[in-house]
Amino acid sequence: TVFVTAAGFSAPAASPAAETPSPWSSSAFAGLTLTRGNSDTVLFTGNVKTARKDKQNEWAFGVDGAYGENNSIKNNETLHGFGQYNQLFNERFFGYLRADALHDGIADVNYRVALSPGAGYYLLKDQDTSLAVEVGPGVVFEKRGGEEKTFATLRVAERFEHKLSDKARIWQSAEFLPEVSKFENYVINFEAGIGASISKNLELSVVLQDNYV
Repeated sequence: TVFVTAAGFSAPAASPAAETPSPWSSSAFAGLTLTRGNSDTVLFTGNVKTARKDKQNEWAFGVDGAYGENNSIKNNETLHGFGQYNQLFNERFFGYLRADALHDGIADVNYRVALSPGAGYYLLKDQDTSLAVEVGPGVVFEKRGGEEKTFATLRVAERFEHKLSDKARIWQSAEFLPEVSKFENYVINFEAGIGASISKNLELSVVLQDNYV
């Protein structure tokens, strides 16, 4: 499933006025694409994310989804959620535990739940730029086409973020999850985006997501 959102808004949650700001950084994003004429299409996309970091711990949670139709025929129906906890052993090396859940109506995936512990390392880590790589074993519970399946997998991932300025940023992430006993069966998840702040709590973003099975 591939979709591009060319117009959407990310609004970081504003914390109440207080002497101590919230340690959580949160955002909500929504996008809508419409065409009318020879072909009538509609695509809704959205996500909510929150994250927290300190010297020894990192948390990240998110939910995203999409729904689309072409001439009243459904061509996109996804719902995805994830959670990840990182325990930093030093400034760059960390262990992690991650959980992902996916529903994709078009690909006939009723559910796919992946659990993965592993280790990671920040190749780059400063105030403006971060690049981390992660690897670890995992297990996938899946119901696709009415058939239930459980299999061991390997997770190899990387994630990158860079602040272009105080008001603009780019980000990218990818993960590869092959079935251990049959490497030609695999899942690739990819995301890339660029965002620019247009007010204190509003950001204009362009995002590309690809989920390939």
